[in-house]
Amino acid sequence: MDQNLDTKIAEAIWIGKSLFDRGKTSGSSANLSFRHDNYIYITGSNTCFGNLDSTSFGIVDMEGNYVSGIAPSKELPLHFMLYKRSDKVQAVIHTHSFYSILWSCLEHECEEDCIPAYTPYLKMKLGTVGLIPYAKPGSEELFDSFAARMDKSNGYLLRNHGPVVADKDLMSAFYCLEELEESARVAWELTGKADVTRIIKG
Repeated sequence: MDQNLDTKIAEAIWIGKSLFDRGKTSGSSANLSFRHDNYIYITGSNTCFGNLDSTSFGIVDMEGNYVSGIAPSKELPLHFMLYKRSDKVQAVIHTHSFYSILWSCLEHECEEDCIPAYTPYLKMKLGTVGLIPYAKPGSEELFDSFAARMDKSNGYLLRNHGPVVADKDLMSAFYCLEELEESARVAWELTGKADVTRIIKG
């Protein structure tokens, strides 16, 4: 049974606060969205995950038209592409989490699956993580790069920027994001920090 709107908003607020309180994002450097009754509810521009409330969301229809609420995040097109990709996608989360950013700054032999499977849980919960070439946040160049590589992986690292995950509901997307960040931390601790020559600037 589909959750009601109040439940989805409450989950979004809890997820945002959990990520913020544990240092998985900072300031206004993240956005999340969920789908309800053929509308997308997305956190607004310059909102902080630490103090989200029911007024922190902009609402757009499935054609991308603004409906109501505050101004949607400038990264709405990333979310929108994932919703259009599959009806199974019901939630999207994007953060600037620390180890994911570190790992995204390195060169990777396989950019369609760039985080090594040192533990089984990333593949179990999410799958492959693709690296999206650097482009300015909120730019058409970024959206074009994302569209070109979106179908090649299950989750994504925007180079020098942060992770993007999508799933069947908010909590599932949250669990995937947590596993992606933890896998990036393990990979960095094992290999990344020992090989600074691989670091690429945006």
